[in-house]
Amino acid sequence: KDVLKFKDSKKYKDRLVAAQKATGEKDALVVMKGTLYGMPVVAASFEFAFIGGSMSSVVGARFVRAVEQALEDNCPLICFSASGGARMQEALMSLMQMAKTSAALAKLQERGLPYISVLTDPTMGGVSASLAMLGDINIAEPKALIGFAGPRVIEQTVREKLPPGFQRSEFLIEKGAIDMIVRRPVMRQTLASILSKLTHQPQPQFDDVAPVDAQENQADA
Repeated sequence: KDVLKFKDSKKYKDRLVAAQKATGEKDALVVMKGTLYGMPVVAASFEFAFIGGSMSSVVGARFVRAVEQALEDNCPLICFSASGGARMQEALMSLMQMAKTSAALAKLQERGLPYISVLTDPTMGGVSASLAMLGDINIAEPKALIGFAGPRVIEQTVREKLPPGFQRSEFLIEKGAIDMIVRRPVMRQTLASILSKLTHQPQPQFDDVAPVDAQENQADA
């Protein structure tokens, strides 16, 4: 709904309809539950093609429902983020989702259930400043742009040239902002291995191991 009657070059309702037709999704977050190498999990994934994966009130509600489902099933939650941040057409209502999703994750932490956040390119704005960086383990894909404001905005504000690779995952792991950099071909195996340790389950046996040259994971020493 366009409850704010947001003024734009294109009506918000029209943008929503166009995004829904283009992606086949109702909004920018998809939530599901299933198993990962036999381990039950709840997974949430941003759809960047849906208005830049921006966080709306619907996205916030879906993420909270994902947390609630993980609590009901007593299982881990994994979130794959790809977002430009809070959805400007919803103004304060979208910004409220930062607090809403963070509060929901606190319940998961109280229960002692693992939350793994996977940051893809890009993960920016209000999403990076809330649910995306609150994982028990924060994993990024190689060369992913991760931050609040973009590099160009920061340079224009501070009037200084930023260091090479600023806000990329390789830069962030050097600063201790993320825990691992994992390539997509071995993401499933890495997630399963981590979850087996966090949930005190046997190490999964991988029959679909990716080629050796794809296994160039980096971990924060």
